[in-house]
Amino acid sequence: MSEIRALLKKALPEADERALERFEIYQRLLGEWNERMNLTAITDPEEVAQKHFADSLAALPYLKAGMKVIDVGTGAGFPGVPLLIMEPKLELTLADSLQKRLTFLEALLRELDLKATLVHGRAEDLGQNRLYREKFDAAVSRAVANLPVLLELTTPFVRVGGTAIAYKGDGAEELKNAKSAAFLLHVKLRMEELNSPLGKRCLVLAEKTEPTPKAYPRKAGTPNKRPL
Repeated sequence: MSEIRALLKKALPEADERALERFEIYQRLLGEWNERMNLTAITDPEEVAQKHFADSLAALPYLKAGMKVIDVGTGAGFPGVPLLIMEPKLELTLADSLQKRLTFLEALLRELDLKATLVHGRAEDLGQNRLYREKFDAAVSRAVANLPVLLELTTPFVRVGGTAIAYKGDGAEELKNAKSAAFLLHVKLRMEELNSPLGKRCLVLAEKTEPTPKAYPRKAGTPNKRPL
């Protein structure tokens, strides 16, 4: 067994051999492409396995085969691609504002023999597009923005009854600050603490109770400048 495979097996005890093989390919391509473009500051193999791959899988218990899921601001594919590796029957959409990242993801998916839809655009614009607005069972996002901003960027994609899932460190303070956004966007918030070797980690789940008002998301840049 290679050193990389051993690290992956330790970090991802739930992964079978096919999944481990795909994670190993992912790690190799991430390193190769990172030399040409800035995909991640985390390059140590053990840290990639734990901080990118294992951490991305936190939302897996909330997703099922056949669910339509969008990863908003996916970057180098986190958390969407690790989730897809573990559950290949997700109907996954990877959305990002930088085309070069999507070029990497296209090559990655081809090597992994997995399918996902790649969408280029800012979340504010895509969330107002009828092709994507309220079309998904779940939206996931990791390391994108503070929670009030993140809710405005992600919940418009989710159907009524669906859930936006935000990966956070210590989410208690952000949860308090997101009460206004939750009210305006018609979502019910709850926090699930994670047992993680990375320290304080949690998921904030926003269940959508009514359609998102047409005013949201506001035009590009506004959510960050004037959070709800």
